[in-house]
Amino acid sequence: MTLAWILAATLAGGVLSVLAAAAVAFNARASWVPILISYAVGALLGAVFLEILPHAFQLAASPGRAAGTILVGILLFFVLEKLVLWRHCHVEQCEAHDPPAAAHHDHGRSGMMIMIGDTFHNFVDGILIAAAFLANHELGVVTAIAIIAHEVPQEVGDFVILLHSGYSKRHALLFNLLSSAAMVAGGVLGYFALQTLQGWVPVMLGLAAASMLYVSVADLIPGLHRRPELMATLQQVALIALGVGTIWLVGDAAHSYL
Repeated sequence: MTLAWILAATLAGGVLSVLAAAAVAFNARASWVPILISYAVGALLGAVFLEILPHAFQLAASPGRAAGTILVGILLFFVLEKLVLWRHCHVEQCEAHDPPAAAHHDHGRSGMMIMIGDTFHNFVDGILIAAAFLANHELGVVTAIAIIAHEVPQEVGDFVILLHSGYSKRHALLFNLLSSAAMVAGGVLGYFALQTLQGWVPVMLGLAAASMLYVSVADLIPGLHRRPELMATLQQVALIALGVGTIWLVGDAAHSYL
């Protein structure tokens, strides 16, 4: 019975958060995507600094180990992006050889990396849901609702990044659904091997934080600097603040229920 509850909660958590985010992203016009990138930056940074990192440092054996995991993760994503760029440059023209104005998207690099990080994050969320249900069914339901609530604004940001990265809306939905399946996997494995998996939670959270930090700081923010006008800058700052504020408000409301 407990396993059935975990399966239902993780499946609902992954699918509902993706569909809610898709409803927002699918209704956005193509011309809105560059504007929404600023919101995505804020949502990613808010998720990292207000949700993921506090949990990672709290659960890690030491702050130094958690910080080291994040550092290694950032370097790994740097190497991963280089490998993708090198492969792209060998098969066709790429932005390394094209004039800057010719590059309208990054050929899927930031989208791929954000999906890797989001998969780690969803897997950990599944473990947390399993742990809550193993403690108490009511706590499990509340935890699942809280996770769905804080996933929605982050999934909106992920959708926008995938669209900006060159993916179609259909492919963005498909990849987000595949990433959300990691929540189900985390819930099932958490039910059968919670003690073993709990030791890996800080590492997975650190890698998830590293991917989101790298994509927001290395890939998205430099693109915002291509519009240095005062009004564009004010708009970007406001939308970044809105993204951070959304994560903070939803996270604060969710924590009040737990």
